[in-house]
Parts: sequence; C-alpha cells; structure tokens
Amino acid sequence: MTGRIFITGDKHGSLVPFFGLAQRNELTPADILLIAGDAGYVWREHDSSPLTTLQQLFPGTVAFVDGNHENFTRLNSLPIEEWHGGRVHKIREHVIHLMRGEMFDLDGKMIFTFGGARSHDIDGFATNSALKKDYTAGILQPDDPLIYEKLKILRTTNCCARIEEVSWWRSEMPTRLEMLHGLETLKAHNWKTDFIFSHDGPSSSLEILGGGLLSPDPLNQYLEKVKKKTSYNKWFFGHHHVDRQITEKDSVIYEQITRIC
Repeated sequence: MTGRIFITGDKHGSLVPFFGLAQRNELTPADILLIAGDAGYVWREHDSSPLTTLQQLFPGTVAFVDGNHENFTRLNSLPIEEWHGGRVHKIREHVIHLMRGEMFDLDGKMIFTFGGARSHDIDGFATNSALKKDYTAGILQPDDPLIYEKLKILRTTNCCARIEEVSWWRSEMPTRLEMLHGLETLKAHNWKTDFIFSHDGPSSSLEILGGGLLSPDPLNQYLEKVKKKTSYNKWFFGHHHVDRQITEKDSVIYEQITRIC
C-alpha cells in the first residue's frame, strides 16, 4: 500500500462532499479515507446504494470509527477481520469499521482508534430527575444491564423521538472492557502513535472548544487519560460539527477533507 490518507468528519450518509474530492484529485485504489464517526453509510440492512455510490466516488478504502449515531445492531453483527494490524468490522472489500482501542499500521504511520460518544440530546430522554440520574450514572455500558430498564420507553427530545435499538443504541458509549483494551493496546506500543483518531475528544480539548461550557463525560475523561499517557503527533475527532484547530496537536474536523500523509 502506497497511497495518500485523507480524513474528514461526520457525514451522516451525505455523498455530496465526495463529488468535489473526486474532481480535484487523481484518486487511486491505494488511497484511504478516514471518517471520524457518524459516517452513516451502514444503516439500513437492505439498502446498499449509499455504499455503492461512495465507492464509485472514492476508489480506495473508506475506513471509519463509530460515532454515536450508528446502527450498532447491524454494525456489530458484521464479521471481524484483521486489517493492517488491528481489528475491523468488514462491510465491503474496501469499506471497513475501525474498532475501538485498536492500532493500525498504514505504511509506517501508526493510528490508534477509539470510536463512540454520548448523544448531545440524551438528557431529553429523561423526563424526570430520577430517570435522568439513572442515565448519568450508567453513561458507560454497565456490566449489569438492569440500570437501563427504566429507559426502555419512547424517548422524546426537542428534535425527535428515539426508541432503543431503533434510533438509539446504548452501545454509543464504550464498555469498561473496551477502555481497558485501548490502554493495553497503547501500552503494547510503548505509549506511542503517530495519530489518534476518535469520534469525541479528550476533556481538555472540549474545555477549549466549548469555552468551559461543555461538561466532560466518562469517555472524555478516559480520552484525557489517553492524551496524558501517550506520545502522539496529531489527534483528530468529530462529533461537534465544526472545523477547528484546538491545540497544536488536536483538531476537531467536520466538513473539511484533509490529507494527513
């Protein structure tokens, strides 16, 4: 593999940005496009047209971490394979999901991945303080699923109605085992990587991004731990629907399609 690596943010199934990319660049099958979660091309089981069009526009490999708006039932039912040293869900020959806590070697560039995020409108699911407290306490996938029993109802938010396993999945947030696996992966690589690629970001980046108004959740705190323990060159994450260089190393990406190597 000798190609270029591009990165972009949440696409939510949109194909429009890739028409310009296809026109501006002489893309090759060796190129790789990384999407920082909420790609949106793996949703309806019997509708493969978005994937077909995506591959027509981008002849290389499209690889994405999971976001919070994913059909995790479908995604997690896909076969697990190894790709460039890490585990992936293989969707098509050249469309893959990069699993949480994995390390990939792309032509000598090491990329650590960790998907997932908390839906911004999730608090609207809780119509009373007790229920809201239950969700907050169980914001990571718990060992005991009974903590979510009260939430198996129609959830109404300001923007929409969500139903568990239909339009919202608790798997949007990682398990403690996935977090542990990520730390073990980094330890096995001497706490060094070239790039970190996630859907949400570490607490310190969110503090800058939101001017102190974004409250970190357990995933942000975990990613902050990764940040403090790991030597890396660049970190890219999506989720917040803006393009912004936060620090010298950390960037939130959305509409931009950036070549990183």
